[in-house]
Amino acid sequence: MTKENIPFDMYNYHAWANQTILGRIRELPSSVLHQEVNSSYPTLAHALSHIYAVDQMWYLVLTGMEMPEAFQATLTLNERVLESVDAYESVYSELAQKFNAWFQSQPDLEQSVLLNNPFAGPRQTRFSEMILHVVNHGTYHRGNVTTMLRQLGHASTMNDYALYWYQQPAASLG
Repeated sequence: MTKENIPFDMYNYHAWANQTILGRIRELPSSVLHQEVNSSYPTLAHALSHIYAVDQMWYLVLTGMEMPEAFQATLTLNERVLESVDAYESVYSELAQKFNAWFQSQPDLEQSVLLNNPFAGPRQTRFSEMILHVVNHGTYHRGNVTTMLRQLGHASTMNDYALYWYQQPAASLG
């Protein structure tokens, strides 16, 4: 893997890990998605909505929207819980397709733009840094989901980057 492919591969890991954790939740009773727990989020659905909202916000930033506007545009997604694992799988998959199309159209992931972060101020930021943030943010909150599952009496599933290496299709190994 070349340095230029790292953000793309890491994003694909992120999409795979999201689908993997959703697959585990699908195996459990459907009520688990909305069962209240004393944790970082009141329910698994709230945690999943947060991951999705932040991913969507960064997608908007990557495609040219200023961060304050992207944040405002996705604010309601953070609180909107979906009714089923199917619904989460669908929106996550649709957004992953948009990210992958963006990757195809973006020749220089080391391109820098002025990111006007409403919480931290302006900073020149590379697209690759933004992608790695999306991945890191998702990993952090999938950890929350794992903890919440355990608090609800269920095991989670491994979704580490090292497992992703072995789950990739053989065709991508060349």
